[in-house]
Amino acid sequence: MSSRMVCVADFEEYANEKLARTYKEYFSSGADQCQTLKENAEAFKRLRIRPRFLRDVSCRDLSTTLLGEKVDFPVGVSSTALQGLAWPDGDICTARAAAQLHSCMIVSTYANNSVEEISAASPGGLKWFQLYIMPDRPFTQRLVRRAEAAGYKALVVTVDTPVPGKRYPNLRSRFQRPPHLRIPNFQGIQSSAAPSKDKQNLVRGPYPLDRSLSWKDIDWLSSITNLPIILKGILTAEDAGIALEHPGVKGILVSNHGGRQLDGVPATIKVLPEIVAAVGERLEVYLDGGVRTGTDVLKALALGARAVFVARPAIWGLAYNGEDGVAEVLKILRNELDLAMALSGCRCLAEIKHPLVVGEEYYSKL
Repeated sequence: MSSRMVCVADFEEYANEKLARTYKEYFSSGADQCQTLKENAEAFKRLRIRPRFLRDVSCRDLSTTLLGEKVDFPVGVSSTALQGLAWPDGDICTARAAAQLHSCMIVSTYANNSVEEISAASPGGLKWFQLYIMPDRPFTQRLVRRAEAAGYKALVVTVDTPVPGKRYPNLRSRFQRPPHLRIPNFQGIQSSAAPSKDKQNLVRGPYPLDRSLSWKDIDWLSSITNLPIILKGILTAEDAGIALEHPGVKGILVSNHGGRQLDGVPATIKVLPEIVAAVGERLEVYLDGGVRTGTDVLKALALGARAVFVARPAIWGLAYNGEDGVAEVLKILRNELDLAMALSGCRCLAEIKHPLVVGEEYYSKL
């Protein structure tokens, strides 16, 4: 089945042909005119690699640690809602693929399998739980307890979604979650807790976002859990600096929600250096958005990311062949990173440093 699948773009092409139009649009759409969605990938292409040679790259090590947990290579799977649209029990399949490759999966609050089901189906796999802090705080606390009990190693708090972004295709098709897809993590929530009237919440059902979310809620979260907190959606040095003032925060996932929230914000690879400079060695910094090749991974690592996470590529792999499809996508990115390291003179991730990658303007000045 995999003879023609040689790069991530092959999986994208297959998924776009296979998935029902409304499902494809749900995963692929960006906010408004999709400027940020497009720029996430295009910005990587404007970066140039300055390879070094004669450095004996016969042995290469791609392993690293994420908050102290070892992974075999620095590519994980980012949180994506409604994976059941792409494959039955999609979240379980993705978790098993990530565990098989000794990588990390961020499990979505809006997964179609429960935190317990996903954990039980992928024993030994490193999993973080993506959390929306709900207006129903007692429910949020119970959800955190469930993640703790199921063995999740961190909470990834999405901070860029006080309200949903406007995505034209979803609105035109009046997309709603199919009734056969459950969202079991919400068992026990008070659905009367001021549900949002935003049209985009047709996707989410009666589960409200919290428009009042602030830094004090990050402190509240750290007061009820010992799990490390990662902030997903930070895009400025200013917010990264504030994050340093909150002891429970141990990492930042530089993300613009795949270009699905505020159109016109920069590509994540563009803002990565300022976030890294703002936090130094005090927080781990990761990136998602626009990663499609092993050289993209190399560029993100050179600019200071400890690891990258992919979302749509995993969905494309899922649509192709379930667990095996996701595993194939991860293997391609791992092998492409290994190749890029060999061809640029890097034997381990510690040797992938800033001078390796420059913008196009570097050569225009020569």
